[in-house]
Amino acid sequence: MPVALSLLDLAPMRRGQSARDSFAASVELARAAERAGFHRVWYAEHHNMPTIASSATSVLIGHIADRTDSIRLGAGGVMLPNHSPLVIAEQFGTLAALHPGRIDLGLGRAPGSDQNTMLALRRNPASADTFPDDVLELQGYLTGHTRVPGVQAVPRADEDVPLYILGSSLFGAQLAARLGLPYAFASHFAPDALHQATEIYRETFRPSGQLSQPYVIAGVNVFAADDHDRAAEQMKVAYRSRTRAFLTRGPLGGNFTDAEIDEFLASPNGSQLASMTRYTAAGTPDEVRDYLTAFAAGCRADELITTHQALDPADRIHSIELTGKTMADG
Repeated sequence: MPVALSLLDLAPMRRGQSARDSFAASVELARAAERAGFHRVWYAEHHNMPTIASSATSVLIGHIADRTDSIRLGAGGVMLPNHSPLVIAEQFGTLAALHPGRIDLGLGRAPGSDQNTMLALRRNPASADTFPDDVLELQGYLTGHTRVPGVQAVPRADEDVPLYILGSSLFGAQLAARLGLPYAFASHFAPDALHQATEIYRETFRPSGQLSQPYVIAGVNVFAADDHDRAAEQMKVAYRSRTRAFLTRGPLGGNFTDAEIDEFLASPNGSQLASMTRYTAAGTPDEVRDYLTAFAAGCRADELITTHQALDPADRIHSIELTGKTMADG
């Protein structure tokens, strides 16, 4: 069975770009993914990050859903310890009622922020410890089988909103297997435990009312262009920009030249940051197809969620179009 192809969009904001510009680009990305035959688009919850505009994840999903026709849309993911399960059930129940058959809910337990932002969110640092119970409470609201006597989520859609567990460690794999839920691994930025986690998930999976057999989604970065050199240049520029943003908000501060960024990434201190994007397909459509096919086979993924990282929205759209066509052609 061919691997399903999906898209992760962080609604990135470049310097000098407004959030409105970012959201307009996200609409066009989702429309391109829909035309190219992608299965779904997910949006990630991050806070206090000047380069990411997807913090109000459910609001953004509703905005995109109003401007697309059929593609599935969801959170990849909502960081559940930041929220009351009841509030998330109400938000996604509303989305599913407005856009039936199109809404997903991926759940993570990371803060999606720094320590000060956690405090601003009124989050207790120990709230991650209750993540498994919070998932079950949320699932109860969404399915109409509440675990809290006398409390229902209103509105609730006619069909259940499917849940997905997101993770980058063995914890998420074990929880997803125990609850019988699909598992999405964040290998596009945390690659180290990909194979171990997905194997544990498959080996320990218990069927559930939502899912009868394991289902693995793996993240991968993509730069597809008409020629190899163009894709390689897009990758170099994007990863320099990512590194520059990391260093600027860190203790070093300041501005860095491209040569300084390249030197840092080649150093022992920068090697860990560079290794985070280990799983990257960059090149012509044929090269991208070969990479993605081998990557999916290597981790036995049922679905790939691709993140197209070129800085220019037009290049990201073209990368989506090329990737969708080459994967469809096989």
